[in-house]
Amino acid sequence: MARGNQREKSREKNAKKQKEMQKKAASSDKGANKGMTLEERRHRDAEIMRQKQLSKAQGAEGGASK
Repeated sequence: MARGNQREKSREKNAKKQKEMQKKAASSDKGANKGMTLEERRHRDAEIMRQKQLSKAQGAEGGASK
């Protein structure tokens, strides 16, 4: 029973360590970027931004015509 606190402290320390490891992971190892090269990520992000800009421009045109 005396080890209960030690186990809790160890769990907390390990959780903190895991969180730090996730922060330090390279961007190519995270979530949606897994397995993609830098160039592929840039291309994907640029395409997403183009779509957002097109959508916003269409929204502005629709608002101006009313």
